[in-house]
Amino acid sequence: MNWRVWDEVETILCEQEILPILAVVPNNQDDALRVSAPDKQFWVRVREWQKRGWTIGMHGWRHRFVTPDGGILKVNRFSEFAGLSRAEQQYKLGQGCEIFAREELACNVFIAPAHSFDATTLQVLAGLGFRYISDGFFPVPVIDRFGITWVPQQLWSYRWRPFGVWTICFHVNSWTEADIAAFKDHTLRYREAISSFNTVIEQSHARRQTASDVIAGRVYRATIQLAALGKAKARRLIASSPGKALAQRGKDLLPASADTTLVSENTPESFPTHNS
Repeated sequence: MNWRVWDEVETILCEQEILPILAVVPNNQDDALRVSAPDKQFWVRVREWQKRGWTIGMHGWRHRFVTPDGGILKVNRFSEFAGLSRAEQQYKLGQGCEIFAREELACNVFIAPAHSFDATTLQVLAGLGFRYISDGFFPVPVIDRFGITWVPQQLWSYRWRPFGVWTICFHVNSWTEADIAAFKDHTLRYREAISSFNTVIEQSHARRQTASDVIAGRVYRATIQLAALGKAKARRLIASSPGKALAQRGKDLLPASADTTLVSENTPESFPTHNS
């Protein structure tokens, strides 16, 4: 976790009285995500966040990708869970729950590393008592056939939307001072539209997932993937073009792509629920 950045982000959230969702890895074994030295008071801090009314989501178990399976959403081509047997997934998720229980944390919200999980994951989660998933590209919360409510997570930066429930995923480890300033500015701008996870659950009246929801989610995902492909091609064109000024101008005109860096242990990632 980049604690210097997180401390500034946490201050902004507190000043604006925002109740985010924080994705916490119970037992991180991903060396690439160990940015700062671990905080020996980490679990004390997590319990304090929970006391404030912040939602703590279990973000996998070790954050180690062991299969090339994109799972149900197919956002990425790797997973900690998708494609594994029920017994393997039961063990991993059970271990994560034991750590949360030991640290006196609620264990009913799941946030999958790499957005990757399958039907077996959902079955196991339901059996372990999970009631919510922060993921999916639906415009509103839906309930799947296992009885789990999906609160959709479709954005990686602030965007205006005319209707629906929109959750924004922020990965803060690589943020610069400019990124922090932009986050503060946009949070102030959209403050009246930002809700909390619990409020969304109470007021959204989630309904059973339908075939139309699945189709709408796939269309939205395809749109995101096409946009990302277009931006990648544009960057390659810029990189091959002569002239620094042209490259800089092209870079400035391109929207920021979704940050795919994932959460580390001792690392909360904030997901303000943006309820338009």
